[in-house]
Amino acid sequence: MPIQRRQFLSAMGVGVLASTAGCGQVVGDGDDEQPEVAGETLTLTTTTSTYDTGLLDEIHPDFEDMYGVSVNAVAQGTGAALESARNGDADVVMVHARGLEDEFMRNGYGINRRDLMFNDFVIVGPESDPAGVQGVGSATEALNAIADTGATFVSRGDNSGTHTKELNLWEAAGTEPGGDWYQETGSAMGEALNIANQQDAYTLSDRGTFISQRSDLDLTILVQGPIEDGPEILANPYGIMAVNPGVHDNANYDLAMAYIGWITSPGAQDAISNYQVNGEQLFFPEAVSEDPDFQQYVPEGWSSDSSDG
Repeated sequence: MPIQRRQFLSAMGVGVLASTAGCGQVVGDGDDEQPEVAGETLTLTTTTSTYDTGLLDEIHPDFEDMYGVSVNAVAQGTGAALESARNGDADVVMVHARGLEDEFMRNGYGINRRDLMFNDFVIVGPESDPAGVQGVGSATEALNAIADTGATFVSRGDNSGTHTKELNLWEAAGTEPGGDWYQETGSAMGEALNIANQQDAYTLSDRGTFISQRSDLDLTILVQGPIEDGPEILANPYGIMAVNPGVHDNANYDLAMAYIGWITSPGAQDAISNYQVNGEQLFFPEAVSEDPDFQQYVPEGWSSDSSDG
């Protein structure tokens, strides 16, 4: 990458959006500089894992105090969060299913996407491990073993980011799940974990939600994700994007960009990194980089040629 472009993108990562975030400010008399957005409410639709883990409650007061606003975080599965935004019921979206995010952007509903943070997925189940998957180095092999033995598997079945990942894993494994052993709950991650716990079943969970609830569960991690040297296919990246005001003129674009600028800034990224439950880190920051990936801003596979005639 040319030095000039690297410097521009680096500045963009921590500077351009930060200055955009301040575009809603007006200068009053003397030292009374207040943001125009003061007193407003930002509607954030987000995956249940960012909310249920307590992360947003921990970090949002800083943003709210900075701008004199409030954040209404609506926790849904990724599919539902994007659908709410598609219907004009959100200002900004924080989710974790890149394929669904790409579709959302490609159809013009979302703009200014940024990589935000990551953790990973893990396969959890009872310590008795009836399918014998503990320590298996392949997530797809583990799922096939569960299917072959008919051990109970709890699926969220809710078009969430976790459910989307699970379906992708079954497809990669060459297995179509179904039958009495495969239970779709249509529930959020916390409830799916509770159901799996009650039934001595397996399930796919994001690491953060599992850690935050582990003290109340008899389940254990049997197949690790890449954070603990497991297969890369279990990576779980999160992205954030503003709702396109050109599609929904009720979207609070100024406040959405203020939020994106804030949450991708070094201070907020440090807060994400430092957030722990029971001494364990739940999310790992990804927004601040000396060499940002241009593909974070556009749907995967996009090129300048694809936008021509």
